[in-house]
Amino acid sequence: MLRGVRITCPICKTVLENAPDDHEPRPFCSARCKLVDLGNWLNGSYRIPTTERPENNDEDFGPS
Repeated sequence: MLRGVRITCPICKTVLENAPDDHEPRPFCSARCKLVDLGNWLNGSYRIPTTERPENNDEDFGPS
């Protein structure tokens, strides 16, 4: 008996019951949600919060 997997899309929250193990856009429900996720990465929507401030490296470039 072939048994699929349960996939919950991280973008639209659609649940796919018994999806094949080789479901192409996995862990997404569709190619559209996969592209939405890629767009989120490319436009900087996914960020890790930090308390660090960027260092001032103006000295590396010499006098202005």
